[in-house]
Amino acid sequence: MKNKRLILILASIAVLLVIPLIAILFTSEVHWTLSDFVIMGVLLLTTGFSCEIVLRKVSKPEFRIAICIAIIAIFLVIWAQLAIGII
Repeated sequence: MKNKRLILILASIAVLLVIPLIAILFTSEVHWTLSDFVIMGVLLLTTGFSCEIVLRKVSKPEFRIAICIAIIAIFLVIWAQLAIGII
């Protein structure tokens, strides 16, 4: 089960990174460079693996949910900051 979750995380990240790659081919409104893909890949990997570690190490379901929500919230703030500079 644990390895299946890791494979699911990696596959999800690959799918999420392919979406802007396909958009680049069909529209001129998406302007991602190689560094954008690398940064987003690192952010997604960090978020996914952090949640995976929480799921493996934390025993109480309430704490698992709370910590994963916090990790995802941090990811969203960083993503918004990099995208449009909200802070």
